[in-house]
Amino acid sequence: MASSSANIWVLLGLGIAGILLMTRKLKKVIKEDFGAFIVRFQLLPPPPPAPPKAPHPLTGLTFAVSDIFDIDGYVTGFGNPEWESTHEATSRTSPVVSAAIEGGATCVGKTVVDEMAYSINGENKHYGAPTNPAAPARITGGSSSGSAVAVAANLVDFALGIDTIGGVRVPAAFCGILGFRPSYGALSNMGTIPVSPSLDTVGWFAKDPSMLRRVGHVLLQLSYADPRSPRNIVIADDCFQLLKIPMNRVVQVVIKSSEKLFGKQVLKHASLGDYLDSKVPSLNQFHNKSKNGELKTSSLRSLANAMLFLQRHEFKNNHGEWINSTKPVLDPFISGQLQQLGDPMDAKVDSCQLVRNETRSALNNLLKDDGILVIPTIADLPPKVGAKEILLEDYQSRASSLLSIASMSGCCQVSIPLGLHDKCPVSVSFIARHGGDRFLLDSVQTMYASLQEQADIAAKSSSSSSAMSQEESAEIAKEKGNSAFKEKQWQKAIGFYTEAIKLNGKNATYYSNRAAAYLELGSFVQAEADCTTAISLDKKNVKSYLRRGTAREMLGYYKEAIEDFGYALVLEPTNKRASLSADRLRKLFQ
Repeated sequence: MASSSANIWVLLGLGIAGILLMTRKLKKVIKEDFGAFIVRFQLLPPPPPAPPKAPHPLTGLTFAVSDIFDIDGYVTGFGNPEWESTHEATSRTSPVVSAAIEGGATCVGKTVVDEMAYSINGENKHYGAPTNPAAPARITGGSSSGSAVAVAANLVDFALGIDTIGGVRVPAAFCGILGFRPSYGALSNMGTIPVSPSLDTVGWFAKDPSMLRRVGHVLLQLSYADPRSPRNIVIADDCFQLLKIPMNRVVQVVIKSSEKLFGKQVLKHASLGDYLDSKVPSLNQFHNKSKNGELKTSSLRSLANAMLFLQRHEFKNNHGEWINSTKPVLDPFISGQLQQLGDPMDAKVDSCQLVRNETRSALNNLLKDDGILVIPTIADLPPKVGAKEILLEDYQSRASSLLSIASMSGCCQVSIPLGLHDKCPVSVSFIARHGGDRFLLDSVQTMYASLQEQADIAAKSSSSSSAMSQEESAEIAKEKGNSAFKEKQWQKAIGFYTEAIKLNGKNATYYSNRAAAYLELGSFVQAEADCTTAISLDKKNVKSYLRRGTAREMLGYYKEAIEDFGYALVLEPTNKRASLSADRLRKLFQ
């Protein structure tokens, strides 16, 4: 009986150890793939051709696809478990995925996508939010969040996603990698779940411009041609006014890089909103107006209004029947968006199509064959995970105003990383005319190294100026403290000195001055501590020795006080206060 009981305990112990081991392994797997993948598999390319024929252009590369692309034998999950459970495995593979495989690359799995690929936030309550490798405490952006993370974490060489209103561009910007949205219609959307067919575009991610271009040449079936450089680089000044970081971290980087590579003559500045006002009259129907009929929003916001209406309308047309019959518990953001639509409004849909056509024509005329429009990819740094900021109207408005430019015109756009600001990825976007994909890919290849060089310079300059600014602010706070001290406002003086210390904690004078104010209030312990800190920063700070000696005398530490006054005399032999205080204490206590 005892033996049987012992065996049970051994088995139980082994079972617990096994569970712990498996849990650790599971956590390791999750950590290693940053939560990017839904399912792993391998779709192998055809064998490479025998020499002397050249290998396939993507030979040796791996890639992943968002869970919105059909893969033969798998259910396309659409970021929603109820969708997955109510749909069968598909019997086809997306032509774009097949093209990448035929080009020599190996597909290694499907990645997390925002619920029903509707959001640009990168958070999916069903499958969890992938971890941003560039800024783990920040969101990844969506909808193709997992694909961006897989590339940013070096899990694959490139990845595919769907960009409707920013699904590739936003996660590329937030994860610090390249993201390319090709011209509308340049790639087939067959074999993908439609979100908004008038806006949906297959896009891809990569970490370097050579990879981005290499993949683009295969997917877009581009033949070889000599690369062309831009001759017309238009800075959209009004777009950069939406930016929530210092403009020099982006605008000056592009300007200096362009001047260095092509000369000042290529650069132009423009107000894109004013330009669209004059060239896209159909935008009038999407203006937000006040009660008295006055215009409340810019043309960029009106363009965003048209884009968001089109997205909601087409999404509801495509999936409203399934939503009504299945009644899934959708993310409140999606539900709230769909509730804004009433019955189908054919006239407004026609207006959206007119806006698209006019906007495309306007940008094609502005940029022609050799022009690039420069805008921020997105106005804000990536918000913190779980932050309510992403639901605020101002945040969404800034984002959609910028993202609508390419989505509504159908022009091609690339998001380019420009290093970090406040430990978060920063990016800029280049837009070329509809059909200018090869030119845009070539331009990124040509300018990328110079952009990174200028971004590094700007980051160091920003860091230096920030430090200088803090030092200057600390000095101002100290002077305010000195004024308050002269007026015998001791507590107020302490407040200002404390502010100076927070701005620059390596200045001995700030601690010594605060100690003087503490002495006036009779706060001798605080005064002694501040003087000790000041002396550690500056061994020759006579005032700190005098003030600490006074504080120690009042606290009854007479021997230590005599030593402090003695140190002050060594540094300043003619200091009468130190001499008198030291002599007085010696006569009394020695």
